[in-house]
Amino acid sequence: MEENKIPTLTLEPAAAMPEAPVANFGAATATAPAPEAKKEVEPVVVDESMLTEAEKAEVNKFAETIDITNTNQVLAYGSDAQKNIANFSENALNSVRTKDLGSIGETLASLVVEIKNASEPEKKGLAAVFAKKKTEFEAIKATYSKAETNVEKIAEVLEKHQIALMKDVAMFDQMYELNLQYYKQLTMYIIAGKKALEKARSGKLEELRKKAEETGAQEDAQAYNDYANLCLRFEKRIHDLELTRMISIQMGPQTRLLQNNDSLMIEKIQTSLTNTIPLWKSQMVLALGIEHGRQATAAQSAVTEMTNQLLKQNADTLKMATVETAKEAERSIVDIETLKHTNEQLISTLDEVMRIQSEGAAKRKEAEVELGRIEGELKQKLMELKG
Repeated sequence: MEENKIPTLTLEPAAAMPEAPVANFGAATATAPAPEAKKEVEPVVVDESMLTEAEKAEVNKFAETIDITNTNQVLAYGSDAQKNIANFSENALNSVRTKDLGSIGETLASLVVEIKNASEPEKKGLAAVFAKKKTEFEAIKATYSKAETNVEKIAEVLEKHQIALMKDVAMFDQMYELNLQYYKQLTMYIIAGKKALEKARSGKLEELRKKAEETGAQEDAQAYNDYANLCLRFEKRIHDLELTRMISIQMGPQTRLLQNNDSLMIEKIQTSLTNTIPLWKSQMVLALGIEHGRQATAAQSAVTEMTNQLLKQNADTLKMATVETAKEAERSIVDIETLKHTNEQLISTLDEVMRIQSEGAAKRKEAEVELGRIEGELKQKLMELKG
């Protein structure tokens, strides 16, 4: 987000920010090992220190327009920013539900099967093989031809998957930037609301309290109590915005995690298209060339020598293909270190959320006790006034 681009703050319920784009994304992630012992972290304080000078000016100006006695204004305060976050989360969830990367895995598996089937030699005795040289050569050509057709079709499907994934990765960047805007807008709402609340409590609320103490009138005491309740209601509204802001904070690493999964899949497809398929085609040329040379050998000694060579080459090729296939089959699509890092970061964020929520609950409980004490004092004072 550029520094000179200030999120719009409004006291109206209409949305002020663009809706998040819908992207087709999502991928299953492996379970990471248990995280290490949690480290103590400093709590983030939501204040003007996280704003630019232009944003501070916008917040100060906006705080002056807040009227906590206006019920509709309090109910709608920050609702546009909350709506943006809700729409963003819903679009992300819908995309995860509709995206199925399993089909890409199946396509890659089909590619491996086609190549493996076309590359493995038939299980025949040497006498049967060399007794029908021409027939066998035509059979090999037909096998490779059929496999090549299937491989080309699979490659086309993989290319389409790759293009779709690349679009999703680009869309993730847009979504991440939008989420940053939503986050900044919520932050500015919270800071402006706190400034307005502090002004109301230190100003008008204090005046009403002093007036009620001086006059001892019931209506003055009631006016003080009513305004105190308005301040409390607005404080709860700000707290709701703080919860929504935390959701926006969580969406950042979640978006990057999904983007990273798609990027890894793109790389896997690229490897298949640029390395696996061309190497297999080279093997086809080599195998057919060897078969041509075998047919051209007339002497039995040459046939025997060629047979020994073919047996060695087939053994080497089979070993190489088997080892490479085993390596690829055992290799994870996503490196465990990547998942461990992203999972640790997300868990750390969730731990922070839980701690903030616990502290918020404790503070509200303390506030509830304090309000009860204040109410008791007010009742006692009112009773004294009646006496």
